Order: sequence, then structure tokens, then C-alpha cells
Amino acid sequence: MSKYEHLWKWIRDNGTDSFKLTYAEIEEIAGVPIDHSFLKYKKELLEYGFCVGNISMKEETVMFQRVK
Repeated sequence: MSKYEHLWKWIRDNGTDSFKLTYAEIEEIAGVPIDHSFLKYKKELLEYGFCVGNISMKEETVMFQRVK
């Protein structure tokens, strides 16, 4: 089980095709702190029908998009 599995399931089930989450929101949903390993784990999200779009270090946000 991936440490981000709760986040991936939440993203899959939220019903939106494209949206942005803050780092704090990601940490709350995932139940773990977001760290550099997120870049490694983000490819798992494809299995849930989504991909990671833009990651803004300045705004501390991550854009998620449904894969079509």
C-alpha cells in the first residue's frame, strides 16, 4: 500500500475533472506530510485515472487532472 493511497482514492472519488489542492489539504487527506517523495509516488495516480499537473512551490499547491 502506497503512503498516498488515501489521497489517490479521494482524488478519484471527488467527482471533479481538474482541481487544485494546497500542500496542507494534501497532508490532511493523505494523513502524512507531503515531502520530496511525492514526486516519486505521483506516477501511481495514473492507476486512479488522474495525473499531477502543475506543482507550485511558491503557492504550495498541486493541480490534478483527469486522464482522458
